[in-house]
Amino acid sequence: MDLLNTLVDKGLRRESPTRAEALAVLATSDDDVLDVVAAAGKVRRHWFGRRVKLNYLVNLKSGLCPEDCSYCSQRLGSKAEILKYTWLKPDQASAAAAAGVSGGAKRVCLVASGRGPTDRDVDRVSDTIRAIKEQNESVEVCACLGLLSDGQAERLREAGADAYNHNLNTSESTYGDITTTHTYADRVDTVNKAHAAGLSACSGLIAGMGESDEDLVDVVFSLRELDPDSVPVNFLIPMEGTPLAKEWHLTPQRCLRILAMTRFVCPDVEVRIAGGREVHLRTMQPLALHLANSIFLGDYLTSEGQAGHADLEMIADAGFEVEGAGEVTLPKHRAPVVRGGGCGSHEGAGGCGSHAGADGNAGCGAHAGGGVCAPASRTPRPADEPRTDLVAVRRRGAGTDLAPNA
Repeated sequence: MDLLNTLVDKGLRRESPTRAEALAVLATSDDDVLDVVAAAGKVRRHWFGRRVKLNYLVNLKSGLCPEDCSYCSQRLGSKAEILKYTWLKPDQASAAAAAGVSGGAKRVCLVASGRGPTDRDVDRVSDTIRAIKEQNESVEVCACLGLLSDGQAERLREAGADAYNHNLNTSESTYGDITTTHTYADRVDTVNKAHAAGLSACSGLIAGMGESDEDLVDVVFSLRELDPDSVPVNFLIPMEGTPLAKEWHLTPQRCLRILAMTRFVCPDVEVRIAGGREVHLRTMQPLALHLANSIFLGDYLTSEGQAGHADLEMIADAGFEVEGAGEVTLPKHRAPVVRGGGCGSHEGAGGCGSHAGADGNAGCGAHAGGGVCAPASRTPRPADEPRTDLVAVRRRGAGTDLAPNA
């Protein structure tokens, strides 16, 4: 296919595809999906080899958010029966982070619900970052606390943070349809604040909220322009009790095309499969590793994920390897400087974790022990049938007395 050959050549040169080419990737048929994966996989392997970076989420404060993001189980007015608790103490958060690190995670992502942190909140998180770094000096720490005020990014960096996450989520033209309590411009401003403070900027999207192909291309091109070091791709989990509970639009093939398009537009960036992979990719998850070079290990913020040991087995069985703590994630031209936990930066920045979608739409989940289980019946399911059986609220780990899934 001439389109795919052209996109591979451009990706190897770090050259942006045209909007028409990006749209054409999303428009390919299910019959062509393996060709699309193979092509984007060449770009992924060129820049990242067969390494997979593991990230681990710690939900520092769950629920009771004053914002009205439609995808989010923690939103104002949410009826989702999620865990709700106030700030974890630094030792509690450090213990939660240690579980992820012992499971192979290279980065810990500290997330808190809310519009944005107060100065006191920044102090709390700074203490938590120091506690984590004392226990695991080499671990990378990414903070995700919402909209930042002037000077807060600098304080987080001084405390030892390597990265800051704030997702764009969807296109600027449709942003007002999913959130009214803040603007798309507010989100861009926070990403820029992280960049300016020398933190590794991380920003991504949520697919499956009813957006068009044009919206998906718009947001990915906007992300390329912002130039984050990592781009988490979330797939909406339609959580009961949220306005988007009935939005089941994704198939595994659709998810693969979205990841491939993101890889072609952002060829040398850490592309992370974030919330929703178990629910929407399902048994096709190993194919997605040929497109993305980063995933979350274990559970998400308010929903359960695939068992941690299953994540590791999947990576090994697919012929990939977990990226070591001493390895620099990003290509050398993006990471000339390595600080602290090995988080490289181009012009002072590095890689990052996820918030909305692994935060906002509660990430992803599976039932029972957190794995993705086959239905009891062997009768084939219709391709477009909602898989509510794969969505489970997190009841273990941070904020509970139960052991985490890592």
